[in-house]
Amino acid sequence: MDLLARLKSDAKRWRTALALLAIVTIAGVFHSIWVIGAFLTIVFIVASKEAIALFGFGNDIKLWLASAAVWLAAIFYPRPIEALVLTILIAASIVAFDQKRDLKIAMPILYPAAPLLFLFSLYAEFGIGAYVWLLIVVLSCDVGAYYTGKTLGKTPFSPSSPNKTIEGVAGGVTAATILGTIVGILSPIKMNGVDISIGFWEIAAITALCAIASIFGDLFESYLKRKAGVKDSGKILPGHGGALDRIDGYLFAGVVLLFGLRLAAL
Repeated sequence: MDLLARLKSDAKRWRTALALLAIVTIAGVFHSIWVIGAFLTIVFIVASKEAIALFGFGNDIKLWLASAAVWLAAIFYPRPIEALVLTILIAASIVAFDQKRDLKIAMPILYPAAPLLFLFSLYAEFGIGAYVWLLIVVLSCDVGAYYTGKTLGKTPFSPSSPNKTIEGVAGGVTAATILGTIVGILSPIKMNGVDISIGFWEIAAITALCAIASIFGDLFESYLKRKAGVKDSGKILPGHGGALDRIDGYLFAGVVLLFGLRLAAL
């Protein structure tokens, strides 16, 4: 199937993607700590429910409510990552005390709660410019990997995702590094409201690492789905599957971008 035919066959996928892009754009235009916090909370509500099912807990409403309570407590706490670590320590203590629970109950906190909290911290520290940068990197990596893999892909990349090829990965990372570097240069990056200057090679390196992280974010979610024996994490997004299917790359790349910007700002 050539590229034009592939684009036509993916019409539903593109319609959903454009609708999501419109929602993200609206949130970005009217951005504030409250708007971004509310947006990420909605994402968490859907994604955590999917993750709990992937981890083998089915529709465990108690675990979902506990995860939601942790999320809300962490997002309102000045240092959300510290709140997250404290929660994991509490979970470990409960498991050690009664030995009737599996430490696996902490997994929904580690994924997707932890990466989403890093995304919240990314906005809080570096502003909307960092989000625009991240969006372009992951989006171009996804599109580049998908269409390069479909047209040129021959060599399998990993058993966790049989449809992913080395050629597709290379195409995605290349596209993301080029476009992401351009956007990284043009994006106004602020640290706690103050403009910071980042050199070209630093931007290029951070972008490339984020693109690679995006690939492995997608791969990790594919691994979870294969272990759970499902094709998609959910059905909420026509042509894409679930919320986790759409945000998996951002969960890994966002953490890398936050670390990269913190290092660049030293």
